[in-house]
Amino acid sequence: MGEENDPREGYVSALATRNASPAMQAIFSEKRKFTTWRRLWLALAESERELGLEIPAEALEQMRAALDRIDYEAAAEYERRFRHDVMAHVHAFGDAAPAARPIIHLGATSQFVNCNAELLQFRDALTLAAQKLAAAIDALARFARGHARTATLGFTHLQPAQPTTVGRRAIQWAHDLALGLEEIEHRLATLRFRGVKGTTGTQASFLALFEGDAGKVEALDRLVTEKMGWDPDRRFVVTGQTYPRVLDGQVLGSLASVASPAMKCATDLRLLAHRKEIEEPFGSEQVGSSAMPYKRNPMRCERITGLCRFVLGQAPMAHATASEQWLERSLDDSATRRLILPEAFLALDGVLDLLTEVASGLVVYPKRIERNLREELPFMATENLIMQAVRENGADRQEAHERVRHHSQAAAQRVKEGGGENDLLERLRAERIFAGLDLERALDPDSFVGRAPEQVAEAIAHVVEPIRARYGLAEGARA
Repeated sequence: MGEENDPREGYVSALATRNASPAMQAIFSEKRKFTTWRRLWLALAESERELGLEIPAEALEQMRAALDRIDYEAAAEYERRFRHDVMAHVHAFGDAAPAARPIIHLGATSQFVNCNAELLQFRDALTLAAQKLAAAIDALARFARGHARTATLGFTHLQPAQPTTVGRRAIQWAHDLALGLEEIEHRLATLRFRGVKGTTGTQASFLALFEGDAGKVEALDRLVTEKMGWDPDRRFVVTGQTYPRVLDGQVLGSLASVASPAMKCATDLRLLAHRKEIEEPFGSEQVGSSAMPYKRNPMRCERITGLCRFVLGQAPMAHATASEQWLERSLDDSATRRLILPEAFLALDGVLDLLTEVASGLVVYPKRIERNLREELPFMATENLIMQAVRENGADRQEAHERVRHHSQAAAQRVKEGGGENDLLERLRAERIFAGLDLERALDPDSFVGRAPEQVAEAIAHVVEPIRARYGLAEGARA
């Protein structure tokens, strides 16, 4: 291969080479787009013939035979000449199906193939994303069930707070992702097909083709929609030249509703790795740092975070583009949409694969979790200790509170300034009003986690199991 043809000489998207799966890339490939265009032209010609236009059967036969036989070099040459990608492929299709040349694209505008093909891509890509998201939820739920009773320190404001369990925290991640799945499923359920609407959306060209028969124009719209495998009752009632571009923002907003909780999950895991409590899987030959060989950097979660940030940034761009479409349509949407629509799907696809991989291989360090919890637990038990002193020793509540406050502050100072152990219990044992109390029993971690274990079971039963049923994920199965 000569240097002028070396692919390393040009830019290649990192989303394609490092992140997105072959399945998602195929949905947004040129092959998928251009073969879908040909199927749309065939559906249009078949429907026009069925409704009485004089279209030879031979033309349809040649079109069917050439649906996947695209001469990309010829199409590229036509585009260099015409500077119009749709017309280039009209001519290339005509070369492959000469009997159909006079009727290919009859009455249609470029957005007949562009918009409808994109909507079909959205449907397939959202479906794939939903399947992968369900797998990630399933993996997190399995992890949560295994650690439903593993008590751990909770945090609010990133400061020690009431304990929870490792499983309870994980099922929250799964639950929030399930809300994102609901949004993806809603978008799929409400996604509309553009159909056959004409140059400015008025269907005037098709009305002329059928000599003013509005019934046939409506039938054409319905037939083409059906032939492309879409429910004809799920069409846009009216459009401009394109489908309403606000849909792009809605679709990317749905992706963002998944990226947001995915990023939260990955960020939490990075924080927990810092605390040496939980780590993402780490390969036996994996290198954490080129300079510091001891490091186990959370690179998967860091990549998830970065890709999610990219996805979150695309929805505002789509809404801005939609807001600037002049009257029936302007072309300043094209360059932006070619970038942000496929790339957002490719990025989220990478996120979901990484998230499932991470959730399926999380490494938990129970002794470290227990140590971190016990360092803070005496402070959290103080209210219970006060009530126990009043109930069992007849102590004055205000005096007990003051003694606990005094010793808590001193113990905290010892930990913060001297790096010592939390000696609050030893300090309280020396106090008369706490004499004879079972202070160790008051620090049983299980007594501080509330209904966390039960909530894990309830969330799996009511949230995760229906998802498993919808997506064929048997309990314990790997996606």
